[in-house]
Amino acid sequence: MKCLLISSQSAEVLFHWTDPEFYQNVQAQYGASQEDGHGLPAFEDSISTLFAPIIISCITMVDRLGDSYTSFTTENNHIYVLHQFDECLYIAVNGDGEEGEGDLRRKIYVMKKMIEVMFGMVTLSSNLLRRELRPQDTEQRARLWEHLQSLLETYSHLRENDQSFLVEAVERLIHPTLCEQCIEFLERRLVQQLNSSVERAGEEVLHAFILVHTKLLAFYSSRNASTLSTSDLLALIIMSQNMYPSNTDEDDPNPEDIESTSGSGPESFYTPEPSPTDMDSRSSADMPVRESTPLFEFVDPDVQMAEDSLHTLEVPPPDPSTPRRVFLEVSLKDGLFPMMPHSMYCLPLWPGITLVLLTKIPTSAVAMSVYTFLEAFAKLEKRLNEGQEGPAATRGQPTIHDIRSKLDKFIKALGASEIQSAQLQNVWTDFKNRIGRGGPGFNRELIRSCKNMKTQLCGVYRQCFLIESGTADSPRRLSPGLQERAQTMVQDKLMDWKDFLLVKSKRNITMVSYLEDFPGLIHFICVDRSTGQMIAPSLNITERNVSELGKGPLAQFIKSKVWSLVSTTRRYLQKGYSTVTLRDGDFYFCYFLWFENETGYKLEAGDIPVLPDDSAPVGMLAWDYYRKLLRYYSKNHQGEVVKCYELLTVHLGVIPTEVILQHCRQLASKLWEPSRNPLL
Repeated sequence: MKCLLISSQSAEVLFHWTDPEFYQNVQAQYGASQEDGHGLPAFEDSISTLFAPIIISCITMVDRLGDSYTSFTTENNHIYVLHQFDECLYIAVNGDGEEGEGDLRRKIYVMKKMIEVMFGMVTLSSNLLRRELRPQDTEQRARLWEHLQSLLETYSHLRENDQSFLVEAVERLIHPTLCEQCIEFLERRLVQQLNSSVERAGEEVLHAFILVHTKLLAFYSSRNASTLSTSDLLALIIMSQNMYPSNTDEDDPNPEDIESTSGSGPESFYTPEPSPTDMDSRSSADMPVRESTPLFEFVDPDVQMAEDSLHTLEVPPPDPSTPRRVFLEVSLKDGLFPMMPHSMYCLPLWPGITLVLLTKIPTSAVAMSVYTFLEAFAKLEKRLNEGQEGPAATRGQPTIHDIRSKLDKFIKALGASEIQSAQLQNVWTDFKNRIGRGGPGFNRELIRSCKNMKTQLCGVYRQCFLIESGTADSPRRLSPGLQERAQTMVQDKLMDWKDFLLVKSKRNITMVSYLEDFPGLIHFICVDRSTGQMIAPSLNITERNVSELGKGPLAQFIKSKVWSLVSTTRRYLQKGYSTVTLRDGDFYFCYFLWFENETGYKLEAGDIPVLPDDSAPVGMLAWDYYRKLLRYYSKNHQGEVVKCYELLTVHLGVIPTEVILQHCRQLASKLWEPSRNPLL
């Protein structure tokens, strides 16, 4: 019984996702009320009717009291979590007990993050965002919602099964030699050739990285590129997995066929298979693939109808040559610019292995200008709302007079023939006239003009980056031939390693190599929050791929304990605790968060800010809590580079406490040794 809804203040559905059980429940509730001879109402109408009282009461409380509820639990133990972003209300529901308030709140924030990556600064205008999320064309709306539903399903699957998405940090494949070779290959051959080609249509490759399932094999950024934030990289991995889902049982060779890939166990050597000849490649490519679907299958009609309506797994395979427009954070000397437009090319190499290219588009400077103007009008609006008089407010930093000439030049450069730029020119002229008038009600009129200016600027941004531009004969993207050459180059580089990489991604590091030094240690997760990277022994439990704990009840039990431990430590961290130790039956759990300078010297522990229960979730995907924490802690360490680390451990309960604490200290220093993980 799960649901996520995005609604406008008028109870108009902007997006919904439900699982089959919730769908059946709604259809049963509203289908029974229909008169005989009439079909069931459209599901969108039913869910709008169901949530309308909650939406109206929430909006009314905000209007009348200036406050609203953030969560509540019904008599039948259904949990509702609500959060309003501008004029869009997000509601997440769970009725099966599998998710708590924190999980639902995290799901809301992740959904908001994915929408920001897809629509950029259009999300800063509620009117435009409503039109984007709910297109008038019903087929277009169905495709968009289907895509958003699929992204949410992909994230939920990764968070339930992948440790990197559990702790929201990127996991690298630990193979220093191959990683270094691949990074050098991306830099000196792939990116250099792509950026020197005449077929790139003005685009410039800024970032290139290779994923093996969700793990990072190699990552390269050009000299002109900004650092890619962990939040954006995790979002891109979700999008990549959504386009080309990893079926681990089918994609990977049997781990038993390739032993000791992580250096644990008896010493052995992996010999790559020889590259196939052209004849082998042709014969394998021409070989028909047998479908595993049975000829006849009897399914409950209600379940089938629910699955047909959700369409979460029926997204047609994407065309690799068509890039996705994504909006990512860019950090430059001039400052931080969120939601800058990029093109994302996701090129499958083999099942489970993907090459991702991020390119800078030729008109990206327009986005930077739009953000600068939006920020100026937002600051002016804030000063006016705080009660500053109009003339004084316009003299604040940055002043309207500072941006007047820049905005005039910007509008002129857009061209008067563009409808959106003409509308922007009219609103800008009206704004300048209002500044010159003054008089009674001046602040109120100027606030309205600020809102209009922001809407028009977002409209220009939308027209430039969300509406398809360019003719069919000359699309603004890397040519399909250039993409194919890039794909082939990387395939040739990794051909002899692909089976090894697929197994390595499932057994990146194992506990066997740590048991001699740390007897009684069952599992650990160590995260460098400064770089957003993590290390942990594998916990993959599928029909074919098993962990060192096996694939029976014990393995599932340990996995559930690890997931529960992460959830518990986040709650304590939110309350200001940086150290947690607790005993649970036969196990002893530890969690530590600490700071170091760049020489590795541990800094004195300070107070951690206490956050309210309804604050954004602790993590790095939807909201980078640790970036703000580092900024907060660094205030007392001016001139030093401060790094933040986390360590979670699971020990057998019979191990003495002093030994466990000693293990934690030694493990923390050992994991980040240059000799062990030089690329981290």
